Amino acid sequence: MAAPTLEDLLRQCRHSAVHLEMRDGYMRDDPMFIAWQRGHRDDPTDRASWWRPWLTLMQETTARGVAVRRLRIVSEPLSDYVQFEYDVTFTNVAAGEQVRWLPRRHTTDLALPGNDFWLLDGTTVMVHHFGGDGQFMDEEIVTDPTVAKLCGSAFEAAWERAIPHEEYRTV
Repeated sequence: MAAPTLEDLLRQCRHSAVHLEMRDGYMRDDPMFIAWQRGHRDDPTDRASWWRPWLTLMQETTARGVAVRRLRIVSEPLSDYVQFEYDVTFTNVAAGEQVRWLPRRHTTDLALPGNDFWLLDGTTVMVHHFGGDGQFMDEEIVTDPTVAKLCGSAFEAAWERAIPHEEYRTV
């Protein structure tokens, strides 16, 4: 039997889904990022032009009462990839996600996991592994309660310090 995908896990999620992102760059061959580099900007008033399957999944998930929170720990000034993420985050918010930003300089005294992850209902961790160039390599699902607790407490500590998307200003 194949391991469940993130989409599968989110469709099964009942209460909470938190996502911690800590890299300054991801898949630089992403067509959306390349278009952004060439000057394309999504028009917030033209929802049909930027709505995509991920946003539909987020909207469905949050409509079921699942709190979806995304936290980005970022270096400042922002890398071009993170600036791209900042510019398109209004779409995540429109789909029901809560998004916060935490400048890396404010994390020195926090114990953070070494990898980005999703924590679903406080029990299942989907760990994402990336290469040094930001390319996605693979993911693993961890259900060890100790790991889930560590990821949950790290996320909450960082979330408390983070700045809501609506208030965060890029440097």
